[in-house]
Amino acid sequence: MDSHSSAGTTSIVVMGVSGSGKSTVAAGLVEELGWEFAEGDDFHPPANVEKMRSGTPLDDDDRWPWLRRLADWIGEHEAAGTSVVVTCSALKRSYRELLRDGHPSVWFAHVTADRELLRDRVEHRSGHYMPSSLLESQLATLEPLQHDEPGAAISGAGAPEDVVRQLLAALGAERGVHPESREASS
Repeated sequence: MDSHSSAGTTSIVVMGVSGSGKSTVAAGLVEELGWEFAEGDDFHPPANVEKMRSGTPLDDDDRWPWLRRLADWIGEHEAAGTSVVVTCSALKRSYRELLRDGHPSVWFAHVTADRELLRDRVEHRSGHYMPSSLLESQLATLEPLQHDEPGAAISGAGAPEDVVRQLLAALGAERGVHPESREASS
């Protein structure tokens, strides 16, 4: 029996600024839950990617079509009865409201970290198109997850498995969603 069938589907949106650990945490959630995964950055049109690569921050006009594509993807999975995990910066409440509009499955996992840790992570990662210069722009735009929004805010400063465990505990408490019980884990 599906561990989350009583609650319907759940779409976990792992949110936060660049360098917070969204992708790492999302991978841990997928490993624990076995759900389908999408990297929100993959939904950006090429023009957005080029703009970010050049060090120019995205504005709302750039973000709305991207967010609608993500919301459509969530809606397709919700309609199919499939629970998912997706990364998305979801920096503003209005962006989160767009993702939630008509999608009761959405639950936000806000991965937080202090400015120094974020800067260190962004400056030392490879293979990502977003330069560290855009971090300040993201931090200035960020509207943290509020108490009346579905989800939990957890510090991403600790070990990824601890962050995942804390998010799963919050998800279980709020939505009754639990990973399938596993035999001996390492």
